[in-house]
Amino acid sequence: MMLDAIRPPRTAAVIGAGFGGLALAIRLQAAGLATTLYEKRDKPGGRAYVYEDRGFTFDGGPTVITDPTCLEDVFEAAGRRLADYVELMPVSPFYRLMWRDGRAFDYVNDQDALDAQIRRFAPQDVEGYRRFLAYSQEVFEEGYLKLGAVPFLHFSDMIKAAPQLLRLQAWRSVYSMVARFICEPHLRQAFSFHSLLVGGNPFATSSIYALIHALERKWGVFFPRGGTGALVKAMVRLFEELGGQVRLSTPVDEVEVEEGRACAVRLKGGERVPCDLVASNADVVHTYGTLLRNTARGRQEGARLAGKRHSMSLFVTYFGARRTWSNLAQHTVLFGPRYRGLVRDIFRGPGLAADFSLYVHAPSVTDPSLAPAGCTAFYVLSPVPHLGKAPLDWGRIGPLYRDRILAHLEQRLLPGLRESLVTTRMLTPFGFRDELNAHHGSAFSIEPILTQSAWFRPHNRDDRIPNLYFTGAGTHPGAGVPGVVGSAKATAGLILADLAADGASRP
Repeated sequence: MMLDAIRPPRTAAVIGAGFGGLALAIRLQAAGLATTLYEKRDKPGGRAYVYEDRGFTFDGGPTVITDPTCLEDVFEAAGRRLADYVELMPVSPFYRLMWRDGRAFDYVNDQDALDAQIRRFAPQDVEGYRRFLAYSQEVFEEGYLKLGAVPFLHFSDMIKAAPQLLRLQAWRSVYSMVARFICEPHLRQAFSFHSLLVGGNPFATSSIYALIHALERKWGVFFPRGGTGALVKAMVRLFEELGGQVRLSTPVDEVEVEEGRACAVRLKGGERVPCDLVASNADVVHTYGTLLRNTARGRQEGARLAGKRHSMSLFVTYFGARRTWSNLAQHTVLFGPRYRGLVRDIFRGPGLAADFSLYVHAPSVTDPSLAPAGCTAFYVLSPVPHLGKAPLDWGRIGPLYRDRILAHLEQRLLPGLRESLVTTRMLTPFGFRDELNAHHGSAFSIEPILTQSAWFRPHNRDDRIPNLYFTGAGTHPGAGVPGVVGSAKATAGLILADLAADGASRP
């Protein structure tokens, strides 16, 4: 007992300060591990990086919070309340969906309002939507509530889940399942596009991802006051209050392995920091292929994962305008003239499609503090092929593509936009590759098809290096804020169970 009393706390190195890394670091520090978070960039957040320019605040990545309870759970694990750190504001409509034929659909969390809108498109689909919602709620119960934070380390874990997956027809795509219940083409798009929000092709992603619809209907859609960056700051503040250390502008160059165990991280510049365990929130291909390049395990697994199917990339334009627009929703989806064909081009390449569908985010509609008075902050996102499918020169075509998108927005949604522009910036697949170390510039890591989900996805703990762990979009359960926060819970549980078992085995 005396030896236990004087034994120093275990040390954990967490690589990458995105939502997954932050959530994991908080849980580990709260459990008594001396945890250091290493971040390559000059600010925390990962894909949720914040840009500030001329009085505008632009969230770099996630803009939709669909499960506040998963975030509350992180703070509760540390004995704190999320509401004491950041305010989550409800957003309605969740999304405004608009088509080129002039039709629109406000996706709200009100059954009567949804029924009325569906009836205007196709009266016979009202009952079909109800049946789709029931299906979505069932896969939400099985796939999210029961399995979302449970690590799949062994094939037997997959076998146990198989009966439910078979019963729920997980081999079918999201779109085919929606089409089973809903007939009208616009409505099929309205209720199948959600898988794109986590990097999935609606025509290939398992129908289990239809749970996103029930997830939104259960809790709603939220946005942090002050932007998504305010949530990042809240998590950093909590971590540091617990005694954790965040090292910004500190890229990790290598994870050192001795006698089959991770023993240290070596930083750019040469500093070596010993640790008892390593958890990576970095891209899984980068972690294995680059950070573990001096190990046989790293080279082998890096090559294997590089050969997997990866999600599409994104082209994002951030811009501020010196005016406002009436009746503008915070989240707008502008569907293009094609759906299935465009999605095929996005996931297969080999070039950039002539048309596009756009997601427009206007956060200052909900929180005016994100733009100067009388102004509006935006970002517009266009899914594009990753660099492995379309090795385009984004340094050359990026400005041209941006200008096409802004002209399209002016025509369809924002009259007078270009003459009112104050500032613009771009994030291209090159940025995902170079700034975020994402393989092929993929925005959501490994594509969430059935054969790359659950046990088939990179595991939350490495199979060969017992104290090397993973969190974030590339591991189970996958991308999206609830997904990566759920992965952190699964990984933290593994780490603490492993340490407890190790402690019990000590003399």
